[in-house]
Parts: sequence; structure tokens; C-alpha cells
Amino acid sequence: MHNLYEPVSAIMRACSETVILKHFQNLSAGQIEEKAPNDLVTVADKESERFLTTKLGELLPEAAILGEEATAADPSVMQRIHAPLCWVIDPIDGTGNFARGQSPFGILIALVRGGETEAGWIYDPVTKRLCHASRGRGAWINDVPVTSKGSGQARPVAALYTSFMDASERQRVDAAGAAHYDVVPPPMCAAEQYPLLVTGKHDVTIYRRSLPWDHAAGALFLSEAGGKIARFDGTPYRPDQTEMSGMLAAATPVLWDAAAAALL
Repeated sequence: MHNLYEPVSAIMRACSETVILKHFQNLSAGQIEEKAPNDLVTVADKESERFLTTKLGELLPEAAILGEEATAADPSVMQRIHAPLCWVIDPIDGTGNFARGQSPFGILIALVRGGETEAGWIYDPVTKRLCHASRGRGAWINDVPVTSKGSGQARPVAALYTSFMDASERQRVDAAGAAHYDVVPPPMCAAEQYPLLVTGKHDVTIYRRSLPWDHAAGALFLSEAGGKIARFDGTPYRPDQTEMSGMLAAATPVLWDAAAAALL
């Protein structure tokens, strides 16, 4: 495991208990905003990011901090991903679910060094599940090593995130998905989607948008578990390539190759 596994995990649990869960199913209409069309933010997102920013800054003062809500307020914050060392924070992933008083939602934290994710943490405040990965060392769920093997279904299971695709691409991907996969509704939460791939519930997922706070931790978790995630052209995912979009992820490299042939 990463040498910061325990302190970061403790920070996430404390944030969950003292900040996030007190607002879960307890939000007033005035505590939910639309920062962009179909993109919500709540008072809990903002409080969570402040808490995490403070604690992670104390833990590793030399690291820059890139938070989703700080970037929404000031887009120039995105440039911090190019710092030699950077924390990447999604204070509540799956805010739409959270705002409706539903699971899943989670906290995503990644430590990015030189543009590559060194370690990632994914925490579910409701189930207390903690997923963690350390580059070159493996992946774990609640301290148990995990290996991604796929669902084993004759017709593989796919969750397709096509909402950010243009109409023609969306139509093509949806049609190809229906032809080759058992297509299921996506959880609308990367903090749940990546564990679904690793634990054999889903085999394939596709994204058009790939913001670093959504994917840095989960992509490493999937890769270290033995799955594969790459850009549409097959090049490896890197969180510092923020100008790029489009990612395909699968529980195994074999499933990825088949999905690339079917969906791209």
C-alpha cells in the first residue's frame, strides 16, 4: 500500500462523518445550486472540499491541491494538475444522487506526481467501503487485495455514459452497445462505477468527458486490479491531459479490446 494510505483514509472517514453525512437526506432547496446545466453543487460539496483541502494540505504541504469546486469558481486552478505533486479532490462524486437523497455517492482523492496518478482512494460514506490503489503495488477494497476478472456473463454488462457525446456519436454508441452488450443504467457516480468494474458487476464503461477529479483515483484502481482504461485511440489515460476527452474502461484487457472493436 501507499505510505499515506492510513492518514488519507482517516481524513476521508472524518470528512464523511463530520461533514457529508450530516447533510445527506437533509438538504434544503437553498442548499442545492446548479453551477452549470445538469451539474449540481450542494453546501455539502463545498464544506467537504474545504475540509479535505485543509487536512491534505497539512499532511503534505509541498503538494498543490486541485479541487472540483475550487476549479468551478476559478478555472485557472486546473493548471495545478501540472505541478510536480498534486492532490486531486472530488469532495462528493455523484452529487446528483446525493442531492436527491440517494446512493451511490463518494469521495475521490488522488495523489498525482509528474502527471501520473501515484495513489488513489475511493470512499463510500454510506457503506464505509474504501477502495485504494498504489501505482505498481496493487489494489484493495477494505484492505483486501482485489483482482478484476469481469462478470463472466455470456453477454457482457456495459454502462454507457453518452450524455456528453454529440447526437450522432451517442446514437452510434447506444446502437452498438445494444447489439453487443447487456446495457444497464450507469450509477452516475465514478466512485461507484470503478468498483462495479473491479468487482465483476460491470464489464465495460465508456465516457466522453474525463475530468481529473472524476477519474484519476478510479482509473488507477481499475488498472492496478488488472483492468484496462485508455483513450479512444488506445493511448494510456493520464490525469494531466485535461484537454483530451473520451475514455473506454473494461474489467480486463481482453474485454477492452472487444469493446474498442464494438463501440469505437
